[in-house]
Amino acid sequence: MAENRASEYTEGVPCWVDVQLPDVEAGKRFYGGLFGWTFEDAGGDAVWARLAGADVARLARKRDGRLPTVWTVYFAAPDARELARRILAAGGQVVSDPAPVRDLGTAALVTDPQGAVFGLWQAAAHPGFGLRHAPGSFAWAQLYTSDTDAANAFYGHLFADALFGTDADPDFGRAPVTEVFAAGMPSQFVVHFRTGDVEAAVGAVQRLGGRVQAPPFETSYGKVAVVTDNQGASFALLQR
Repeated sequence: MAENRASEYTEGVPCWVDVQLPDVEAGKRFYGGLFGWTFEDAGGDAVWARLAGADVARLARKRDGRLPTVWTVYFAAPDARELARRILAAGGQVVSDPAPVRDLGTAALVTDPQGAVFGLWQAAAHPGFGLRHAPGSFAWAQLYTSDTDAANAFYGHLFADALFGTDADPDFGRAPVTEVFAAGMPSQFVVHFRTGDVEAAVGAVQRLGGRVQAPPFETSYGKVAVVTDNQGASFALLQR
């Protein structure tokens, strides 16, 4: 799959990821060691993560210790308020209303009817990923859900053009939550980063203080391992 620039993103395509961490400096050591990312101050106790000079993610300090340590995937939204309205009408919830993020764009957090949290991003100065699909950058978002039929109906209705268009490249799939997690775990998105060697990357995760949630397994979109970083945020490694 080719590397793509953010200017190509249409509604419903994953266009950005960020992670909320207790300790951003520890996050920089982990992800810099794992993926070779470099970092630049983004203001407000956050940093941009870059690969080959391109934006690939944002690391931010959690403002409330009660919040989860988690990666969030954002879907492109030409009109975040209108998309949030459609999500409510389809049975989802709005966690945080669309709001401007300086001059960068407009962000919102929402859930699907099964409770999986995801973000909306209406781009302005910050269009999203500067690079994806290259080793060390975003490659896929997998929704592990308690109800695959309901999820297919919800996202198929919401993002029909992205999921079913003839030139679609949504980087987004659905699977039962029990495929990776224990029964009873909540529905959730898992952000996948590409690697050239998933077994070697799993070893690096462990050396850097992370742990393995699901050792490498085959999927329709590649070989995947689900891991956590050194602060407990889950993500996946994808070898294609």
